[in-house]
Amino acid sequence: MWKLTRPDNQHDKLVRDTLLDLQDHQLVRIELVREDQRQVWVLTKRGHGEAKLLLEPKGIRISALREEKYDPVTGELLGTGYDNHAAAVTSTAAELHRSGIGHRLGFATEIPHRLADGYVQRADLVVRAPEAGVPVLLVEVDRRTEDAHDLVQKLRRYWEWGRLLPKDADKHTVDLVRSRPGAIEDVDHEKRLWRRVYPPTGREGLVPLAFVFADTTEAKVANTVTVLEEAGRRYWAPRRYGTLYGKAITARDYRQAVPVVVTTLEQLQEHGAGAAVWRRLGRTREQTLTDALDNPDGDALYHRQYARAEAEDERRRAAEREARRPVCKRCGRKFTDQRWEETTAHRTAWKAGDVSVCGTCHADDVAREEAARLQAAAPPEPQGGPEPERGRGWLRRRP
Repeated sequence: MWKLTRPDNQHDKLVRDTLLDLQDHQLVRIELVREDQRQVWVLTKRGHGEAKLLLEPKGIRISALREEKYDPVTGELLGTGYDNHAAAVTSTAAELHRSGIGHRLGFATEIPHRLADGYVQRADLVVRAPEAGVPVLLVEVDRRTEDAHDLVQKLRRYWEWGRLLPKDADKHTVDLVRSRPGAIEDVDHEKRLWRRVYPPTGREGLVPLAFVFADTTEAKVANTVTVLEEAGRRYWAPRRYGTLYGKAITARDYRQAVPVVVTTLEQLQEHGAGAAVWRRLGRTREQTLTDALDNPDGDALYHRQYARAEAEDERRRAAEREARRPVCKRCGRKFTDQRWEETTAHRTAWKAGDVSVCGTCHADDVAREEAARLQAAAPPEPQGGPEPERGRGWLRRRP
């Protein structure tokens, strides 16, 4: 806890003294002492009530009260597995905060996500750290108490939750989604339920999800990640863009995918959450959290490749069109665009004259035809030469 509340302190004395003082006032209690002698502290009923009065008016959600429950036969405290898990969740939050990812009040635990069938998927931890480039991150901490396929089902539920509409969605959008399977993918994310709950992620896709493994071995982590990649591919993997340019587009469409990153609590504690300890499903190397969440082969690359492919296609079509451009059979020059259209367009071809000649030669033909027409229309000259001009008195001058 001291790493979360006092990350700059070298030891936990200040936090420990504070907890002892709160214990004297019956606001907190020790629920469990772990094998490594670390103590798990929880709020008492009185402390829980005071915390609600302090935090909830500020819009900060407080987790449910942990009541003391003992086995009626052995007298042992029940739910110690939960306590170890809660300690791992708190340690994860502490390591994130120590690395500058998330403010102390930017963490929330046990956040519910209700699905269409009424099932509630609770996130172990929700991180909001926009200043660190992580507007929102859902975190599931696994101490290898769950089967790998159970984690795949969790991933599926977050994916399904990201495809839900809010209850007050407009009728047109609701009808569209009901019209056919997969129609939700045509609905912008801004109109979906998850955008009512969380801010924009600043990246393509749904709300990102992190699996943090604790108290386990590298072999078990590797096996679990393999199952997540193979069995959960439908939920985390990007798709190919459907374009006319085929192989020219190598970018991937992440818009309907859940970005999933994995790491271990031991790596976070050893190297820090800001180090390259996060691996994105579908990638082979570890990266920093923001790099792992980014999509360098996603939407930005798609627009660049599409623009290049479109320009190349335009150049190709222009070259093909130029190769088809007619050549004048009289002078050997290529047709202009205007002449080409005149000779091929149905509305003008009938008056284009000789369609095998260019515009200049056609203009010469028209000029010759016009001259011949004018000459043919002129009156014939008299046979004895031109008739003398007739003026006043011409009758008296006749011989």
